[in-house]
Amino acid sequence: MSTQRGNASRQRAQKYKNTTAFKNTMHDKSDKTKMINSLQINDVCTRCKEVIAWKIKYKKYKPLTQLKTCVACGEKTVKRAYHVMCVKCGIKTGKCTKCCKSEEVVEVTVEEKPFKVDREMRFIIKELPERRRRTFNRYMEKKMEEKLSNEELKEDLLKKLEALKVDDKDDEDDDFGLSDGGESLECESSEDE
Repeated sequence: MSTQRGNASRQRAQKYKNTTAFKNTMHDKSDKTKMINSLQINDVCTRCKEVIAWKIKYKKYKPLTQLKTCVACGEKTVKRAYHVMCVKCGIKTGKCTKCCKSEEVVEVTVEEKPFKVDREMRFIIKELPERRRRTFNRYMEKKMEEKLSNEELKEDLLKKLEALKVDDKDDEDDDFGLSDGGESLECESSEDE
């Protein structure tokens, strides 16, 4: 930019441009960085949310080591960095917990935790033969992609497991030749010899 008086606008485009976007986990894969990246920003206005999201994205976010004093109640209850008001006071007054302005506060978005196979399902899966286990795993992966709630997914998977267990008992009888047709064939072949 020129130092000429009154000339505040640049005529050319930016000279140096980044070829790749900044990644805050490129050289640092520590637990602290993972924790910071997984933070949910809530109880703040949209402007403050953008500011905190920028700090997280470009590795400028510094988490608190000790609790801070709330400006509303005067107690050490502020747990998040860059916030000046505790969550209780923010909800009570309806203000942003970072800038203390009474603007529209971003609502808490509760994300469902990914489905985990519980102990009873693991036990049932372990009892299945390998072929049935792989069938169930393929079915489970397919259902995970369908974005069902955890309860619906669990019910569906339990039904499938029960169906596989019932089919499994029928297959075992057929595999060992315990059906009536198998015995009669063996008797006929022994008479021919």
